[in-house]
Amino acid sequence: MHRFFTEEINSSEQMVRLTGQDAAHAARVLRLEPGDQILVGAGDGRDYTCRIKTISPEEVTAAIEDISGNTAELPVEITLYQGFPKGDKMDLILQKTVELGVFRVVPVWMSRSVVKMDAAKAKKRRERYQSIAEAAAKQSGRGVVPEVGTFLSMKDAIQDAAMLDRVFVPYENAGGMDRTRALLEKLREDSASGAAKSLGVFIGPEGGFEESEISALKEIGAEVITLGHRILRTETAAMALLAVLGYIFEKD
Repeated sequence: MHRFFTEEINSSEQMVRLTGQDAAHAARVLRLEPGDQILVGAGDGRDYTCRIKTISPEEVTAAIEDISGNTAELPVEITLYQGFPKGDKMDLILQKTVELGVFRVVPVWMSRSVVKMDAAKAKKRRERYQSIAEAAAKQSGRGVVPEVGTFLSMKDAIQDAAMLDRVFVPYENAGGMDRTRALLEKLREDSASGAAKSLGVFIGPEGGFEESEISALKEIGAEVITLGHRILRTETAAMALLAVLGYIFEKD
C-alpha cells in the first residue's frame, strides 16, 4: 500500500486531502484510482488507512477507514548533528539515518568542514534535504517525517544539544568498548524508565573533530564513545550508531 504524509486531515468528516507533489505523484506516476487504498501519516504517530474518493494531479481526497498506531518510531527521539561533508554524502546520510529511525538531522559547520555556502544556498539545500527525508520516511514506513534543521555553527549546535537528555560523541581517539557498552545499556534502561527521551549524536566531518570541539561537548555533559577499532568515514559513522541504537531500543 502506498504511503503519503499530510497535515490536511478532517477528523470530523473522516477525510484526508493530498495536494502538490503528492497528488501529482499519486495520479500521474502511481496511476491510482477512486477505490484504491492508501496509507497516510499525519506526524501524530498514527497510520490512517484510507480509500480514495476523488483523484487528480492537483488534489486527492480519501475517506478514513481505519486508524492504527505506527510502530516504526523509536522510544527515544534522536537528533543527529552531522558535521557537513563534501559532495553528495549528506544525501546518503539523510536517507539511511531516516530509514534507521533518526528523529531530526541538523547539518553543522564544524572546524574541519571543508564546504562553505551562503545563507541562500544553505536554504535551498535544506529544502532539498527535507524532500530526501520525506521520501525515506515513506519508503521505511515511518510515522513522522524527520525534520532537517537549519544549518548551525558548532557553537550553536552545542547549545541546542544541551537541552537534550543525553549526548553521545563517537570519536576515533576514544577507547574502552566496555565503557561504551555500559553507556548504551544505561541509555536503554533510562529509556525504558522514561528518564531518557531525547538523545543527541555528534558526527564529525571528513577531518574529524578538533580537540576544542570535544572539550566544549564534554562541558555540556556529552559522553565520548568508541565505535570500535576501525576508523569509519563520516557517512558511515552515523549509520553504524543508529543501527546499534535501533537494536537496543526495539522491544519486539
